[in-house]
Amino acid sequence: MSGGVGPWPGGPDAWPVGDHYDPVLLAEGDHRNVEDRFRYWRRDAVRDFLDRERHGFHVAIENLDHDFNIGSIVRSANAFGAAEVHIVGRRRWNRRGAMVTDRYQHVDHFGDAETFAHWCSTTGLPIVAIDNVEDSRPLERARLPERCVLVFGSENSGISEELRSRADATYHISQYGSTRSINVGAAAAVAMYHWVLAHARPRG
Repeated sequence: MSGGVGPWPGGPDAWPVGDHYDPVLLAEGDHRNVEDRFRYWRRDAVRDFLDRERHGFHVAIENLDHDFNIGSIVRSANAFGAAEVHIVGRRRWNRRGAMVTDRYQHVDHFGDAETFAHWCSTTGLPIVAIDNVEDSRPLERARLPERCVLVFGSENSGISEELRSRADATYHISQYGSTRSINVGAAAAVAMYHWVLAHARPRG
């Protein structure tokens, strides 16, 4: 990760013009974990820009046991342009792993699986569960819907039966070593990138 940049060279007389720039950052430097294209931008300006670029997939995490992986999943959701992140279950989660990306990513909360599934139904979002269970299918053979919500469970217990029973499809990530499962944060990043490969335009 870059250490950021110092104050804008040349002082206030040389500052760039635009409402999206933050005078404090221009004066003191920008050491946030943001791409170079967003250096010196106000936080809300970055979020507004991302809102115009977000993709059609959502991410949901069932927070059954204060899973520390939630932060890393939020960070990946931000990196891959997820529309929103939904925390299902416990409201509180460890934000440390998000590396403050939750400031730029829409994150909301649903108290239980039934409420969340009802919201998905009313908004027309298919529920795609990512879980290494007996009746799941290989993700690498799947063509994910352009609009959907990718659902992940906790590291210890996976997705609850209550939520998985409401899924339109369940997929697993094929593995080739001795371990039965990979870290849920890593699995979430793989699944999001699988969606990106199918539906997003390459950058650059």
